[in-house]
Amino acid sequence: MDYSYILNTSVPQKDKLKEFGFTVCTNDSAASDNGHKFVLKKEIADGEFYVLIQLTDVSLTADVFETSTGEQYVLFNVSSAQGAFVGKLRSEVQGVIEEIREECFITENIKQKYEDFLHSYFNAFGDNPWAEEPYDSSTVYRCPNNKWFALVMKIKFKNLGLESDEPVWVVNLKAENVDSIIDKKSIFPAYHMNKKYWITVLLTSVTDFDKLCELTKKSFALVE
Repeated sequence: MDYSYILNTSVPQKDKLKEFGFTVCTNDSAASDNGHKFVLKKEIADGEFYVLIQLTDVSLTADVFETSTGEQYVLFNVSSAQGAFVGKLRSEVQGVIEEIREECFITENIKQKYEDFLHSYFNAFGDNPWAEEPYDSSTVYRCPNNKWFALVMKIKFKNLGLESDEPVWVVNLKAENVDSIIDKKSIFPAYHMNKKYWITVLLTSVTDFDKLCELTKKSFALVE
């Protein structure tokens, strides 16, 4: 099962991974650019199964195997497979993944830091045109001409084409040469706006904050 969406919000710490029990594999076709892949084997379901977790620079995956035979339990990766037992295995593996994220990754929500930048640099104080909509927490930041240059909102990773229902804070910005900017790690084609002229940037620890600020200044100039 693919948990790579975590790499869009969190930065792995190699020393922490090793302390947690990960081993380093080299000369693997799936290894990261520096030739390393981190692998963890951990028992689940009272030792009757084990999960094999593999981490590279671009992916985080988990597969489940029967301990006695070493055969892969394929139903774990079949999204349509339901039932109490497969649900229990998925829950245990999710727990392991969350423990790894808490212990071995740096996770930072930079939304407040970014909004502080919008206030201080542009003297922009956001408003919410959709305040009457239930649960809508989007904030629009405007140029002096009253047009938007930044839209901060909470969406789900699946809205960006990633396989996760987890929510994440993002900002939509106007941009030039959009295709050359998008990396699909922290910068994506715009959600719910014209993808030819707008981009969506994650407000997470994987985002280069200085680059985010420069993209925002460019957005302001284009809109103004």
